[in-house]
Amino acid sequence: MKFRPLDKRVVLERVEEETKTTSGIIIPDNAKEKPLVGVVKAISKKIEKDCGFKVGDSVVFDKYKGSEVKIDGKEYIILDVEDLLGVLG
Repeated sequence: MKFRPLDKRVVLERVEEETKTTSGIIIPDNAKEKPLVGVVKAISKKIEKDCGFKVGDSVVFDKYKGSEVKIDGKEYIILDVEDLLGVLG
């Protein structure tokens, strides 16, 4: 990916949820909500050094925030750093 976010933004790739429950029931696509967890793919230079996370970290983000874009055939979400709620792990 050759994309560098501007200002105080990050680029995430959504982490897909399981399509089956632990008991083996398959969840149809129309019943699933979009996941609120993503993997950081790029960080703007403006916040890179003191943001508390790095490329490759899994983060939780706010439900109704961000812009979805397609880059090189893959879907990403671009968020303001303030819309990130925390780092997993």
